[in-house]
Amino acid sequence: MKIFKFLCIATALTVITHQKASASTESELAEMKSSMLNMLARIEALEVENKALKAAVPDETSNTEPRKKSNEKSSQAKTTWADRVAIKGDLRYRYEGFDVEGNVDRSRNRVRARLQANAQATDNVMVTIGLATGSDDPVSTNQTLGGGASTKSAQLDLAYFKWEINEDWAMLGGKYKNNFYKPNSSQLIFDGDYNPEGFALSWSRDGMFVNASYQWLESDSKSNNDMGLTGLQGGFTSELAGGKFTAGAGFYNIDTAGLEVFYGDPNDFFGNSFTCANAATLTGCEYIEDYDITQVFGHWSGQSGNLPIAFSAEYIKNHAADDLDTAWAVAASIGKVSNWKTWKLDYRYQIVDEDAVFGLITDSNFGGGGTGHTGHIFRANLGISQGWQLGFTYFVNENNVIGGSDRDYNRIQIDSQFKF
Repeated sequence: MKIFKFLCIATALTVITHQKASASTESELAEMKSSMLNMLARIEALEVENKALKAAVPDETSNTEPRKKSNEKSSQAKTTWADRVAIKGDLRYRYEGFDVEGNVDRSRNRVRARLQANAQATDNVMVTIGLATGSDDPVSTNQTLGGGASTKSAQLDLAYFKWEINEDWAMLGGKYKNNFYKPNSSQLIFDGDYNPEGFALSWSRDGMFVNASYQWLESDSKSNNDMGLTGLQGGFTSELAGGKFTAGAGFYNIDTAGLEVFYGDPNDFFGNSFTCANAATLTGCEYIEDYDITQVFGHWSGQSGNLPIAFSAEYIKNHAADDLDTAWAVAASIGKVSNWKTWKLDYRYQIVDEDAVFGLITDSNFGGGGTGHTGHIFRANLGISQGWQLGFTYFVNENNVIGGSDRDYNRIQIDSQFKF
């Protein structure tokens, strides 16, 4: 409308200018001026009327409520499957060599591949599904190469939900990642590959934490072997000597006395004490002890120059057993692996009596797995690039054989691991 007004004024001025040159009388010029003023007044009236109409009718392109709905739809469209689901995984190639007293030396090559999908089901619920190579072993996802290059199996390794109840509380349910704090990655009670099945609850605030869990070992009562592990752990984290100090205690109960094994051969108790109805044929075998375990631990981490360092100590006692009921470990580490030329060194010494912990779910590498072992663990890791590192682990252990003599157990692992 402003452009139209401008054109009208310009046209009128042109006419007036022309008329000044040609008009013969004053009356004609006055008549021209009066006509122009009337036309401009009409234009002003039309402009006011047009503004009123615009105010009455919503503009499709203006920032009104219909526009907000359009933005909401656009935002919802962006919340696609790709926005809500994140996928990660890792691949590890491992060479292992064994030198066990009384056995022929042995070596093997293994792979471990894991793939995990995390989906944001709601604003505060995450669902995780993970697949891993290996058999149904609860403490290993490795797959030994060979068998004529046969295809290798993969299993359901994770299937759980995590409900962030609020800023302090979180709940897990299904087959989930272990929620108990493990000082300096300790595996005295739980192997690193052990993923519990059941429910867990965690709380943390101002450096304090509490973890609780009920983990099924057998949930189907038709086997007359339904049983689980109940655990409760608490602790705190604070500043100490220029570093971070975490200390706490845990209590774990498994009433296994008089029950058969939950996994594996019927006479394989992974180092725990057992008795058999027929000792000659090893049939009708059952656990002798329950496991009422107390755990205390401390873990300090800080810096030495530019290098991270850490120290930890852990003590465990099974109060349900009369003998062979103690486990403990001390560990130290220096360095951190992130990319090329970064490195880390670890050392650990530990003792695990036969009935100190539940053998099925403890460290599957130390002493060959299970309980009844003592000795050293040396580790070194070197970063090759972001997402790729080499690892070297050397076990110098002794297997404590009940009723027999101890035997040396040496094991070496060389890993090439990739994460994505």
